[in-house]
Order: sequence, then C-alpha cells, then structure tokens
Amino acid sequence: MRFKRFGASLLVAGVTLLSAATPAMAHTELKSSDPESGASLATPPTQVKLTFSGPVALADNPIQITGPENASWTVGRAEVAGTVVTAPVQAVGPAGEYTLRYKVASEDSHVASGSVKFNLSAPASSPSSSSAAAPVSSPAPATSATPAPQAEETTPEGLLPVWLWIVLAVAVVVAGLVVALRLTRRKN
Repeated sequence: MRFKRFGASLLVAGVTLLSAATPAMAHTELKSSDPESGASLATPPTQVKLTFSGPVALADNPIQITGPENASWTVGRAEVAGTVVTAPVQAVGPAGEYTLRYKVASEDSHVASGSVKFNLSAPASSPSSSSAAAPVSSPAPATSATPAPQAEETTPEGLLPVWLWIVLAVAVVVAGLVVALRLTRRKN
C-alpha cells in the first residue's frame, strides 16, 4: 500500500512539473502569413504580412525574400502592430520558389525565426520596366553574406526544446519509481 501512495505521489509531482513548465516554455510562433506557406501566386505581392501568436518586436533585418537565380526582393521598412508585422516589398526575379525568412523578438525577448515558402508562376519584373513614368529608386544594398536561417530554427536561443523537458520529466518519474521499488523490496 505504501508503494502505491509513493508511486501516486511521484505521478502527481511529474504532472505538476510538466504543467508548470509548459507556460514558461510557450513562446511566440508564426500563426499565419500572406503570402501563405505553399501558395502559388500569379503576380507577386506588394506587401507581406506575418501574424504571430503573441506580441512581437522587430529584430534587425526582420524580413528577407530570396528566390531562384539569386533573386532578392527589396523589402521596405517593416512595421509591427501587436501581433502583426507588415512590410512593403518590391519583387524582381524569375518564376519559381521563393523563401520569405523572418526574425522577430517576443515579449520575453526570445528570438523567433523561420521561413515561409511560396511559388511565383510568372516572372516578377522590376517597376522600371512596367511603368516608364515611375521614378526609379536604387535597390537596397545586400546587408549580409551570412546564410539566412532555416525553418528548423524555431527554438529561441538559450531555451531547451519542449520535447527535452518532457523527456526529463519522464526520466524523473521513472527514477522515482525505481527508487520506490528498491525501497519496498528491501523492507520485504
């Protein structure tokens, strides 16, 4: 009977540990984007919109869009309104798959980053070729030769992933059960 109480206590402690750790590990994630992930567009967007699960602040160079043949879109000044980040874009490049990479900071200052892939079914022409009367502005200079982050980089720096916390909690519960079994066998 003593072992059952001890085992039940360990189980309750393990569940409490997991439920207490989960809110602390919850960080801002991308909920939706425009263009959507996997979308196929006939014409390039003039603005991108990212909606997150919580309030965010802008990181340095928060949005980048790259595509085939080293195409790099000019991204204007990004603005944030609570959970929504928007930025005007100027598309140039051939038809094909494009990747929008983002990096923002959540309220607790952890960085959330990732990518959204979409397809452009027709080449994006520069504004100077589509309208002769429009003023031509020089594109923004390349800011970095560092490779852009991949979609797998969603765990903020310095934070353990959720699955690791679950494994640790299960290990603590199993270790407690092993100790309890050994103690009850010694008494018998």
